[in-house]
Amino acid sequence: MGSKSHNKNNVNTQKNIGQEEEKLLKKEIITPEDVLNLPRITDNYLCPPLANDCDIEFVRFKLRDLESGTVLFDVSKHPFTDNYEEHVGGYESVEESNAGRCVRYIFTPRFLELKTVGATVEFTIGSRPITDFRMIERHYFKDTLLKSFDFDFGFCIPNSANTCEHIYHFPKLTKSLITEMIDNPFQTKSDSFFFVDGVLIMHNKAEYSYTGSSNN
Repeated sequence: MGSKSHNKNNVNTQKNIGQEEEKLLKKEIITPEDVLNLPRITDNYLCPPLANDCDIEFVRFKLRDLESGTVLFDVSKHPFTDNYEEHVGGYESVEESNAGRCVRYIFTPRFLELKTVGATVEFTIGSRPITDFRMIERHYFKDTLLKSFDFDFGFCIPNSANTCEHIYHFPKLTKSLITEMIDNPFQTKSDSFFFVDGVLIMHNKAEYSYTGSSNN
C-alpha cells in the first residue's frame, strides 16, 4: 500500500510540474520570475529561435579553473560555417532540428570538485542596442536543483562583438552525490534562459557527463 501511495504522489507531482510548464508555454511574455520558480528541468523550449529578435549569437565559450588557471573547455564557431571548433574539452551538439540549442559536455570527474570557474563568452548582436541583457542558468541532477546562477551582460552597442567573463561559484557536493553524478552521465542538465528588457528571447539546454579522461 505504501509503495502504491508513493508512486501515486510521484505521478501527481509530475503532472503538476507539467501543468506549470504548459502555462508558461501559453504566455506571450515569459519573465525571469517565471523561470526562477521552475522546480525542475523543462521538457520543452520555452521560446522559439525566432524570439531572438536582437540577433544575439554566441561565437566562443571558454571555461577555466580560477584556482589553477587551467583551461577546462574552449570551443568557438567557425567564421564561415555554423560548425564549432573544439579546442579543449569534450563537446557535441544534439537535437539538430533545434539548431544547436542543446549541447552535451564531457568533463573529467575532477570537475565536480572545483570551487570556482570562470566562463568567458564572446557574442555578437544585431542593429539595435541592448541595455538589459540577463542570463539565468539553472542546473539540475535528476530534477533536483543543484544551483541557480544569475548573470548580467551589461550594455551592448549595436552591431558589436562583445566578451565577458562570468564567475561560477559551485556548491560543495557530497561524495555520494559526486559518485552518483559520475555513474549517471548526462543526467546532470541545465536550462539557460536569456532575457532582454525582462523578456525571454533565448532558451538553450545542456547535458553533462563526468566520465571524460584527462586528455579531453
